[in-house]
Amino acid sequence: MDGSYTISPGSGLRGKITVAGDKSISHRALMLGGLAAGQTRIEGLLPGEDPQSTAHCLRALGAEVSEIKESGVRVQGTASGSFCEPQQVLDMGNSGTTMRLMLGILAAQPGLFCALTGDASLRSRPMQRVAAPLRQMGALIWGREGGSKAPLALVGQPLQPIHYASPVASAQVKSAVLLAGLFCEGWTSVTEPVRSRDHTERMLAAFGAEVQVEGTTASVRGPVRLSGQSLRVPGDISSAAFWLVAASIVPDSELLLLNVGINPTRTGILDVLAEMGADIAIEDARLSGGEPVADLRVRTAALQACTIGGELIPRLIDEIPILAVAACCAAGRTVIRDAAELRVKESDRLTTMARELRRLGARIEEQPDGLTIEGGHPLQGADVESHGDHRVAMSLAIAALVAQGRTQLADGQCAAVSYPRFWEELERLQGRE
Repeated sequence: MDGSYTISPGSGLRGKITVAGDKSISHRALMLGGLAAGQTRIEGLLPGEDPQSTAHCLRALGAEVSEIKESGVRVQGTASGSFCEPQQVLDMGNSGTTMRLMLGILAAQPGLFCALTGDASLRSRPMQRVAAPLRQMGALIWGREGGSKAPLALVGQPLQPIHYASPVASAQVKSAVLLAGLFCEGWTSVTEPVRSRDHTERMLAAFGAEVQVEGTTASVRGPVRLSGQSLRVPGDISSAAFWLVAASIVPDSELLLLNVGINPTRTGILDVLAEMGADIAIEDARLSGGEPVADLRVRTAALQACTIGGELIPRLIDEIPILAVAACCAAGRTVIRDAAELRVKESDRLTTMARELRRLGARIEEQPDGLTIEGGHPLQGADVESHGDHRVAMSLAIAALVAQGRTQLADGQCAAVSYPRFWEELERLQGRE
Protein backbone atom coordinates (compact mmCIF):
# COMPACT_ATOMS: atom_id res chain seq x y z
CA MET A 1 0.00 0.00 0.00
CA ASP A 2 1.37 3.45 -0.97
CA GLY A 3 -0.39 5.23 1.88
CA SER A 4 -3.00 6.83 -0.37
CA TYR A 5 -6.66 6.39 0.58
CA THR A 6 -9.84 7.12 -1.36
CA ILE A 7 -12.78 8.23 0.78
CA SER A 8 -16.33 8.51 -0.49
CA PRO A 9 -19.22 10.38 1.15
CA GLY A 10 -20.81 8.41 3.97
CA SER A 11 -24.20 8.06 5.58
CA GLY A 12 -25.63 6.13 8.47
CA LEU A 13 -22.50 5.39 10.51
CA ARG A 14 -23.73 2.84 13.03
CA GLY A 15 -22.22 0.41 15.49
CA LYS A 16 -20.03 0.00 18.55
CA ILE A 17 -16.39 1.00 18.70
CA THR A 18 -13.67 0.17 21.18
CA VAL A 19 -11.29 2.99 20.44
CA ALA A 20 -7.52 2.70 20.59
CA GLY A 21 -5.93 2.83 24.04
CA ASP A 22 -5.01 6.26 25.37
CA LYS A 23 -1.61 7.21 23.97
CA SER A 24 -0.62 9.47 26.86
CA ILE A 25 -1.45 6.83 29.46
CA SER A 26 0.22 4.08 27.40
CA HIS A 27 3.55 5.96 27.38
CA ARG A 28 3.43 6.57 31.12
CA ALA A 29 2.44 3.00 31.98
CA LEU A 30 5.42 1.65 30.06
CA MET A 31 7.89 4.13 31.58
CA LEU A 32 6.78 3.70 35.17
CA GLY A 33 6.65 -0.06 34.70
CA GLY A 34 10.25 0.08 33.47
CA LEU A 35 11.33 1.93 36.62
CA ALA A 36 9.24 -0.10 39.09
CA ALA A 37 10.28 -3.06 41.17
CA GLY A 38 8.64 -6.27 39.99
CA GLN A 39 6.36 -6.84 37.05
CA THR A 40 3.76 -4.49 35.61
CA ARG A 41 0.89 -5.92 33.55
CA ILE A 42 -0.89 -3.56 31.18
CA GLU A 43 -4.11 -4.31 29.32
CA GLY A 44 -5.49 -2.18 26.50
CA LEU A 45 -2.17 -0.48 25.74
CA LEU A 46 -2.10 1.32 22.41
CA PRO A 47 -0.07 -0.77 19.91
CA GLY A 48 0.73 2.34 17.85
CA GLU A 49 4.08 3.53 16.59
CA ASP A 50 4.64 6.06 19.38
CA PRO A 51 4.27 3.60 22.30
CA GLN A 52 6.39 1.16 20.29
CA SER A 53 9.11 3.82 20.32
CA THR A 54 8.85 4.05 24.11
CA ALA A 55 9.04 0.26 24.45
CA HIS A 56 12.07 0.14 22.14
CA CYS A 57 13.89 2.71 24.27
CA LEU A 58 13.05 0.93 27.52
CA ARG A 59 14.47 -2.34 26.18
CA ALA A 60 17.69 -0.54 25.23
CA LEU A 61 17.86 0.80 28.80
CA GLY A 62 17.63 -2.64 30.41
CA ALA A 63 13.91 -3.09 31.10
CA GLU A 64 12.13 -6.19 29.81
CA VAL A 65 9.07 -5.31 27.72
CA SER A 66 7.07 -8.06 26.04
CA GLU A 67 5.66 -7.69 22.55
CA ILE A 68 2.87 -5.12 22.56
CA LYS A 69 -0.40 -6.90 21.91
CA GLU A 70 -4.02 -5.91 22.46
CA SER A 71 -4.31 -8.82 24.92
CA GLY A 72 -1.70 -7.28 27.19
CA VAL A 73 1.90 -6.25 27.81
CA ARG A 74 4.30 -7.27 30.57
CA VAL A 75 7.05 -4.97 31.78
CA GLN A 76 9.76 -6.21 34.12
CA GLY A 77 11.37 -3.23 35.79
CA THR A 78 15.08 -2.92 36.45
CA ALA A 79 16.25 -4.35 39.74
CA SER A 80 17.87 -1.09 40.87
CA GLY A 81 15.08 1.33 39.97
CA SER A 82 17.38 3.03 37.48
CA PHE A 83 18.32 2.25 33.90
CA CYS A 84 21.43 0.77 32.30
CA GLU A 85 23.54 2.86 29.96
CA PRO A 86 22.36 2.09 26.41
CA GLN A 87 24.85 0.78 23.85
CA GLN A 88 23.21 2.68 21.00
CA VAL A 89 21.54 5.98 20.23
CA LEU A 90 17.93 5.97 21.48
CA ASP A 91 15.67 6.48 18.45
CA MET A 92 12.29 7.84 19.52
CA GLY A 93 10.74 7.91 16.08
CA ASN A 94 7.98 10.50 15.85
CA SER A 95 7.18 10.53 19.56
CA GLY A 96 7.62 13.87 21.30
CA THR A 97 6.15 12.41 24.49
CA THR A 98 8.82 9.71 24.58
CA MET A 99 11.65 12.18 24.15
CA ARG A 100 10.42 14.83 26.58
CA LEU A 101 9.46 12.46 29.39
CA MET A 102 12.54 10.28 29.01
CA LEU A 103 14.71 13.38 29.28
CA GLY A 104 13.37 13.88 32.80
CA ILE A 105 14.03 10.27 33.78
CA LEU A 106 17.47 9.89 32.21
CA ALA A 107 18.88 13.27 33.26
CA ALA A 108 18.42 12.27 36.92
CA GLN A 109 20.45 9.04 36.78
CA PRO A 110 24.09 9.79 37.73
CA GLY A 111 26.75 8.79 35.23
CA LEU A 112 24.32 7.58 32.56
CA PHE A 113 25.30 8.78 29.08
CA CYS A 114 22.55 8.84 26.46
CA ALA A 115 22.10 10.20 22.95
CA LEU A 116 18.51 10.76 21.83
CA THR A 117 17.18 11.30 18.33
CA GLY A 118 14.06 10.80 16.23
CA ASP A 119 12.65 11.25 12.76
CA ALA A 120 12.86 14.51 10.80
CA SER A 121 9.64 15.81 12.35
CA LEU A 122 10.75 15.13 15.92
CA ARG A 123 14.19 16.64 15.27
CA SER A 124 12.46 19.89 14.27
CA ARG A 125 10.36 20.14 17.44
CA PRO A 126 11.38 22.33 20.42
CA MET A 127 12.89 20.61 23.44
CA GLN A 128 14.02 23.75 25.26
CA ARG A 129 10.80 24.00 27.27
CA VAL A 130 11.70 20.69 28.93
CA ALA A 131 15.49 21.06 28.97
CA ALA A 132 15.33 24.48 30.67
CA PRO A 133 13.71 23.37 33.97
CA LEU A 134 15.79 20.20 34.00
CA ARG A 135 18.94 22.33 33.71
CA GLN A 136 17.67 24.37 36.65
CA MET A 137 17.70 21.09 38.58
CA GLY A 138 21.34 20.51 37.53
CA ALA A 139 20.87 18.41 34.38
CA LEU A 140 23.58 18.33 31.70
CA ILE A 141 21.84 18.30 28.31
CA TRP A 142 23.33 19.26 24.95
CA GLY A 143 21.82 19.46 21.49
CA ARG A 144 21.38 21.37 18.26
CA GLU A 145 20.50 25.06 18.27
CA GLY A 146 21.82 25.71 21.75
CA GLY A 147 20.52 22.46 23.18
CA SER A 148 16.95 23.07 22.06
CA LYS A 149 16.55 20.43 19.35
CA ALA A 150 17.42 16.78 18.83
CA PRO A 151 19.69 14.99 18.43
CA LEU A 152 20.32 15.52 22.14
CA ALA A 153 22.97 14.13 24.46
CA LEU A 154 23.02 14.01 28.24
CA VAL A 155 25.03 12.75 31.17
CA GLY A 156 22.88 11.93 34.17
CA GLN A 157 23.57 13.91 37.35
CA PRO A 158 22.32 14.01 40.95
CA LEU A 159 19.56 16.62 40.61
CA GLN A 160 18.12 19.07 43.11
CA PRO A 161 14.36 19.48 43.64
CA ILE A 162 12.85 22.75 42.43
CA HIS A 163 9.55 24.54 42.32
CA TYR A 164 9.05 25.34 38.65
CA ALA A 165 6.59 27.97 37.49
CA SER A 166 5.90 26.84 33.93
CA PRO A 167 5.09 29.64 31.47
CA VAL A 168 2.86 27.24 29.53
CA ALA A 169 0.30 24.62 30.48
CA SER A 170 2.05 21.51 29.20
CA ALA A 171 1.63 17.99 30.54
CA GLN A 172 4.92 17.01 28.92
CA VAL A 173 6.89 19.75 30.69
CA LYS A 174 5.17 18.99 34.01
CA SER A 175 5.72 15.26 33.62
CA ALA A 176 9.42 15.58 32.73
CA VAL A 177 10.08 17.64 35.88
CA LEU A 178 8.03 15.38 38.15
CA LEU A 179 9.69 12.25 36.77
CA ALA A 180 13.11 13.79 37.43
CA GLY A 181 11.83 14.57 40.94
CA LEU A 182 11.46 10.85 41.63
CA PHE A 183 15.25 10.75 42.05
CA CYS A 184 15.64 13.97 44.10
CA GLU A 185 15.73 14.41 47.86
CA GLY A 186 12.54 16.26 48.85
CA TRP A 187 9.59 17.81 47.07
CA THR A 188 9.68 18.74 43.38
CA SER A 189 6.72 20.76 42.14
CA VAL A 190 5.37 22.40 38.99
CA THR A 191 2.84 25.24 38.86
CA GLU A 192 1.08 25.88 35.55
CA PRO A 193 -0.98 28.86 34.39
CA VAL A 194 -3.82 26.40 33.70
CA ARG A 195 -3.96 22.79 34.79
CA SER A 196 -2.87 20.39 32.05
CA ARG A 197 -3.75 16.70 31.77
CA ASP A 198 -2.92 14.87 35.00
CA HIS A 199 -2.20 11.29 33.91
CA THR A 200 1.34 11.40 35.34
CA GLU A 201 0.16 12.46 38.80
CA ARG A 202 -2.54 9.79 38.88
CA MET A 203 -0.23 7.03 37.72
CA LEU A 204 2.65 8.00 39.98
CA ALA A 205 0.30 7.70 42.94
CA ALA A 206 -0.90 4.29 41.71
CA PHE A 207 2.73 3.09 41.51
CA GLY A 208 3.41 4.17 45.10
CA ALA A 209 4.81 7.69 44.88
CA GLU A 210 3.76 10.43 47.31
CA VAL A 211 1.95 12.98 45.16
CA GLN A 212 0.18 16.20 46.08
CA VAL A 213 -2.05 18.31 43.83
CA GLU A 214 -3.31 21.73 44.88
CA GLY A 215 -4.90 23.97 42.29
CA THR A 216 -2.55 24.14 39.31
CA THR A 217 0.45 22.89 41.32
CA ALA A 218 1.53 19.23 41.25
CA SER A 219 4.28 17.89 43.51
CA VAL A 220 6.11 14.60 44.05
CA ARG A 221 8.38 13.61 46.92
CA GLY A 222 11.57 11.74 46.21
CA PRO A 223 13.47 9.61 46.25
CA VAL A 224 10.94 6.83 45.76
CA ARG A 225 11.02 3.20 44.64
CA LEU A 226 7.96 2.43 42.53
CA SER A 227 6.17 -0.91 42.68
CA GLY A 228 4.86 -2.83 39.68
CA GLN A 229 1.11 -2.72 39.08
CA SER A 230 -1.66 -4.28 37.04
CA LEU A 231 -3.70 -1.73 35.11
CA ARG A 232 -5.95 -1.23 32.12
CA VAL A 233 -5.51 1.67 29.72
CA PRO A 234 -8.81 3.37 28.86
CA GLY A 235 -9.77 4.29 25.32
CA ASP A 236 -8.18 7.52 24.09
CA ILE A 237 -10.66 10.41 24.00
CA SER A 238 -8.42 12.01 21.38
CA SER A 239 -9.10 9.01 19.14
CA ALA A 240 -12.77 8.90 20.12
CA ALA A 241 -13.01 12.55 19.01
CA PHE A 242 -12.90 11.56 15.34
CA TRP A 243 -15.96 9.34 15.74
CA LEU A 244 -17.77 11.87 17.96
CA VAL A 245 -17.48 14.43 15.16
CA ALA A 246 -18.13 11.90 12.39
CA ALA A 247 -21.41 10.69 13.91
CA SER A 248 -22.43 14.30 14.61
CA ILE A 249 -22.00 15.49 11.01
CA VAL A 250 -22.75 12.38 8.89
CA PRO A 251 -26.53 12.04 8.38
CA ASP A 252 -28.48 9.25 10.11
CA SER A 253 -25.60 8.12 12.35
CA GLU A 254 -25.48 6.62 15.83
CA LEU A 255 -22.30 5.25 17.42
CA LEU A 256 -21.54 3.83 20.86
CA LEU A 257 -17.92 4.32 21.90
CA LEU A 258 -16.91 1.89 24.65
CA ASN A 259 -14.57 2.41 27.63
CA VAL A 260 -13.45 5.94 26.75
CA GLY A 261 -11.32 7.88 29.23
CA ILE A 262 -13.16 10.96 30.49
CA ASN A 263 -10.45 12.43 32.69
CA PRO A 264 -11.65 16.01 33.36
CA THR A 265 -8.32 17.41 32.15
CA ARG A 266 -9.06 15.85 28.73
CA THR A 267 -12.79 16.41 28.18
CA GLY A 268 -12.69 19.82 26.54
CA ILE A 269 -13.85 18.11 23.34
CA LEU A 270 -17.09 17.07 25.08
CA ASP A 271 -17.65 20.58 26.43
CA VAL A 272 -17.18 22.20 23.02
CA LEU A 273 -19.32 19.69 21.15
CA ALA A 274 -22.07 20.14 23.75
CA GLU A 275 -21.91 23.91 23.21
CA MET A 276 -22.17 23.29 19.46
CA GLY A 277 -25.35 21.27 20.00
CA ALA A 278 -24.01 17.75 19.56
CA ASP A 279 -26.15 14.85 20.80
CA ILE A 280 -23.72 12.99 23.09
CA ALA A 281 -24.75 10.94 26.11
CA ILE A 282 -22.33 9.70 28.80
CA GLU A 283 -23.31 6.20 29.90
CA ASP A 284 -22.02 3.87 32.64
CA ALA A 285 -19.47 6.30 34.08
CA ARG A 286 -16.98 4.47 36.31
CA LEU A 287 -13.36 4.33 37.51
CA SER A 288 -10.72 2.05 36.00
CA GLY A 289 -7.20 2.07 37.42
CA GLY A 290 -7.76 5.49 38.94
CA GLU A 291 -8.94 6.98 35.64
CA PRO A 292 -12.60 7.90 35.01
CA VAL A 293 -14.08 6.09 32.00
CA ALA A 294 -17.51 5.85 30.36
CA ASP A 295 -19.32 4.76 27.22
CA LEU A 296 -20.24 7.63 24.88
CA ARG A 297 -23.33 7.48 22.66
CA VAL A 298 -23.42 10.03 19.83
CA ARG A 299 -26.12 10.73 17.25
CA THR A 300 -26.33 13.07 14.28
CA ALA A 301 -27.16 16.65 15.23
CA ALA A 302 -27.31 20.13 13.69
CA LEU A 303 -24.19 21.91 14.94
CA GLN A 304 -23.83 25.61 15.71
CA ALA A 305 -20.66 27.69 15.65
CA CYS A 306 -18.86 28.68 18.85
CA THR A 307 -15.68 30.26 20.17
CA ILE A 308 -12.89 28.00 21.43
CA GLY A 309 -10.05 29.48 23.48
CA GLY A 310 -8.61 30.34 26.86
CA GLU A 311 -8.52 27.71 29.59
CA LEU A 312 -10.24 25.18 27.34
CA ILE A 313 -7.25 24.86 25.01
CA PRO A 314 -5.00 22.64 27.19
CA ARG A 315 -7.97 20.27 27.63
CA LEU A 316 -8.46 19.77 23.87
CA ILE A 317 -5.22 20.78 22.15
CA ASP A 318 -4.99 17.48 20.23
CA GLU A 319 -8.64 17.65 19.18
CA ILE A 320 -8.51 21.05 17.46
CA PRO A 321 -7.90 19.57 13.96
CA ILE A 322 -11.09 17.49 14.14
CA LEU A 323 -12.98 20.38 15.76
CA ALA A 324 -12.03 22.44 12.72
CA VAL A 325 -13.88 19.85 10.64
CA ALA A 326 -16.92 20.09 12.92
CA ALA A 327 -16.80 23.88 12.53
CA CYS A 328 -16.94 23.52 8.73
CA CYS A 329 -20.30 21.76 9.18
CA ALA A 330 -21.66 24.11 11.86
CA ALA A 331 -23.93 27.08 11.14
CA GLY A 332 -22.14 30.38 11.68
CA ARG A 333 -18.56 31.50 12.38
CA THR A 334 -16.34 29.46 14.69
CA VAL A 335 -13.28 31.15 16.16
CA ILE A 336 -10.37 29.09 17.54
CA ARG A 337 -7.76 31.13 19.42
CA ASP A 338 -4.94 30.76 21.98
CA ALA A 339 -3.76 27.65 20.11
CA ALA A 340 -0.31 28.69 18.85
CA GLU A 341 0.99 25.46 20.44
CA LEU A 342 -0.36 23.66 17.36
CA ARG A 343 2.42 25.16 15.27
CA VAL A 344 5.02 22.89 16.91
CA LYS A 345 3.24 19.54 16.66
CA GLU A 346 3.98 16.81 14.07
CA SER A 347 3.14 19.51 11.54
CA ASP A 348 2.12 23.14 11.88
CA ARG A 349 -1.46 22.07 12.39
CA LEU A 350 -2.94 25.54 11.96
CA THR A 351 -1.34 26.01 8.54
CA THR A 352 -1.89 22.39 7.49
CA MET A 353 -5.57 22.21 8.43
CA ALA A 354 -6.33 25.59 6.88
CA ARG A 355 -4.61 24.66 3.63
CA GLU A 356 -6.09 21.18 3.28
CA LEU A 357 -9.65 22.11 4.32
CA ARG A 358 -9.57 24.97 1.79
CA ARG A 359 -8.80 22.36 -0.87
CA LEU A 360 -12.10 20.75 0.13
CA GLY A 361 -13.88 24.09 -0.29
CA ALA A 362 -13.97 25.18 3.36
CA ARG A 363 -14.05 28.88 4.16
CA ILE A 364 -11.26 29.01 6.69
CA GLU A 365 -8.69 31.63 7.58
CA GLU A 366 -5.50 31.08 9.51
CA GLN A 367 -4.75 33.40 12.43
CA PRO A 368 -1.47 33.73 14.37
CA ASP A 369 -2.88 31.60 17.22
CA GLY A 370 -5.87 29.87 15.68
CA LEU A 371 -8.44 29.62 12.91
CA THR A 372 -11.61 31.40 11.81
CA ILE A 373 -14.09 29.16 10.04
CA GLU A 374 -17.31 30.12 8.27
CA GLY A 375 -19.39 26.97 8.55
CA GLY A 376 -22.38 25.63 6.71
CA HIS A 377 -20.87 25.66 3.20
CA PRO A 378 -20.79 22.33 1.32
CA LEU A 379 -17.43 20.60 1.02
CA GLN A 380 -16.21 19.13 -2.26
CA GLY A 381 -14.02 16.07 -2.74
CA ALA A 382 -10.41 16.86 -3.69
CA ASP A 383 -6.82 15.66 -3.46
CA VAL A 384 -5.46 16.36 0.04
CA GLU A 385 -2.43 15.27 2.05
CA SER A 386 -1.65 14.63 5.69
CA HIS A 387 1.87 16.11 5.73
CA GLY A 388 2.84 13.07 7.80
CA ASP A 389 0.60 14.14 10.70
CA HIS A 390 -1.63 11.41 12.10
CA ARG A 391 -4.31 13.75 13.48
CA VAL A 392 -4.46 15.71 10.24
CA ALA A 393 -4.88 12.47 8.27
CA MET A 394 -7.82 11.27 10.37
CA SER A 395 -9.44 14.70 10.47
CA LEU A 396 -9.36 14.97 6.68
CA ALA A 397 -10.80 11.46 6.38
CA ILE A 398 -13.79 12.51 8.50
CA ALA A 399 -14.20 15.71 6.48
CA ALA A 400 -14.26 13.60 3.31
CA LEU A 401 -17.31 11.71 4.62
CA VAL A 402 -19.41 14.86 4.15
CA ALA A 403 -17.72 16.13 0.97
CA GLN A 404 -19.49 15.79 -2.38
CA GLY A 405 -17.53 13.37 -4.55
CA ARG A 406 -14.44 11.35 -3.77
CA THR A 407 -11.46 12.57 -1.78
CA GLN A 408 -7.95 11.22 -2.30
CA LEU A 409 -5.78 11.44 0.82
CA ALA A 410 -2.02 11.06 0.41
CA ASP A 411 0.18 9.67 3.20
CA GLY A 412 -2.76 8.44 5.25
CA GLN A 413 -0.86 5.51 6.73
CA CYS A 414 0.57 7.87 9.38
CA ALA A 415 -2.71 7.41 11.28
CA ALA A 416 -1.00 4.32 12.73
CA VAL A 417 1.04 6.58 15.01
CA SER A 418 -1.92 6.86 17.37
CA TYR A 419 -4.69 4.70 15.87
CA PRO A 420 -3.46 1.59 14.03
CA ARG A 421 -6.98 0.33 13.22
CA PHE A 422 -8.48 3.65 12.11
CA TRP A 423 -8.90 2.76 8.44
CA GLU A 424 -10.34 -0.68 9.25
CA GLU A 425 -12.86 0.91 11.62
CA LEU A 426 -13.86 3.50 9.04
CA GLU A 427 -14.54 0.79 6.44
CA ARG A 428 -16.49 -1.28 8.96
CA LEU A 429 -18.70 1.61 10.01
CA GLN A 430 -19.45 2.36 6.38
CA GLY A 431 -20.32 -1.29 5.75
CA ARG A 432 -17.40 -1.71 3.34
CA GLU A 433 -15.38 -4.43 5.10
